[in-house]
Amino acid sequence: MTRTLKNFPEIECLAPLFPDVECVFTARAYPPFCDEVMAFLQALSTKLLQSSIAKNYPDVISFAFWCRVGGLRAMKASYVAQQFRLGRGVVFHITPSNVPVNFAYSLAVGLLAGNSNIVRIPSRTFPQVEIICSAIRELLDHEAFSDLISHIFLLRYEKNDAITDFFSAHCDVRVIWGGDLTIADIRRSPLPPRSFDLTFADRYSLCVINAEAFLGGADPLRIARDFYNDTYLFDQNACTAPHLVVWLGTKSNVEKAQEVFWENLHGVVADKYELQSVSAVNKLADAYRFAASAGACRIVKMEDNLIMRIQLEHLSQGIDDQRSMCGYFYEYMADKLEEILPIINRKFQTLSYYGVDRVTLHGFIEDNRPFGIDRIVPIGKTLDFSLVWDGYDLINMLSRTVSLTA
Repeated sequence: MTRTLKNFPEIECLAPLFPDVECVFTARAYPPFCDEVMAFLQALSTKLLQSSIAKNYPDVISFAFWCRVGGLRAMKASYVAQQFRLGRGVVFHITPSNVPVNFAYSLAVGLLAGNSNIVRIPSRTFPQVEIICSAIRELLDHEAFSDLISHIFLLRYEKNDAITDFFSAHCDVRVIWGGDLTIADIRRSPLPPRSFDLTFADRYSLCVINAEAFLGGADPLRIARDFYNDTYLFDQNACTAPHLVVWLGTKSNVEKAQEVFWENLHGVVADKYELQSVSAVNKLADAYRFAASAGACRIVKMEDNLIMRIQLEHLSQGIDDQRSMCGYFYEYMADKLEEILPIINRKFQTLSYYGVDRVTLHGFIEDNRPFGIDRIVPIGKTLDFSLVWDGYDLINMLSRTVSLTA
């Protein structure tokens, strides 16, 4: 039996409200950064920025700023068209449950690359999801964007292999945002022969701070706020959130910098963050468990459990498997950046930094060619989404080259 959307009453359609999935499957691809898509994303940006409800959610506003026409034009300008490109066709996105606005970025990238997009939004409900989906529904009702109805299908369904099989069988690229187990589970649904997976698996991130630079003129409260945004906004669940803080410098400078840094961060956390009782217990249990097994470490006594600090005497491989959440950090004191090399594996994604110059960071990567680290950004920028993610150039991965030889 040939299955259609009517065979799956379990699917909740979020935008448009009455989709024609066959239309999505057969829509012709656009070239990347086409005018229709650019206009739609700019209109979406405007609608979200004008929404009084959206203003209550910084992640929604960040997405809206990302979609502004100036930013889109800058993205387009960075892609010099040496050959003609078109979207690959149909992209099936499976988005994560721990970052509410991830689905919107994934959709936007699929559109910018020229594709029709089927986006599975996690069953866990977030107000941010409804705000963005509502804005998209309203825009798709406008005649100016009617052509894009065949390029956007946002849906929600509980785990259902038959539904995943159905959409996987019709896609040209399957984009999977999730943990390693989620990816393995989704990959059981077969793809057409020319289709492929673009996966964003479990990753680990760290932060490097030059103690001398921090003490020599930094605004510690601003840095604390930026670090808070990198970590606490999603309970340290985002793959970009640092779990290890590496301090560069002399013992004296590092100890002074630590005192100032953590004191300022504690003030920000106490003002903005509500630590759940179960999270507090889990952090404490994780710290004691690690200390009992690792040995060469010290749990730093703090005035409460908003910040859990474990100072390491040595950096050991496998530290990326010893993470916790909701403000749980390992610390290590190093003389130079190269001391982190033994622990860097393919799981390492983002290195955030303060007080380390660009030449040093570039040389570190060029000279040592580490197995991991795909992003290097200042503290406060780890959540900033870009068209190069996890080492993938998303526009080029989601589009195809049409070569023409004279």
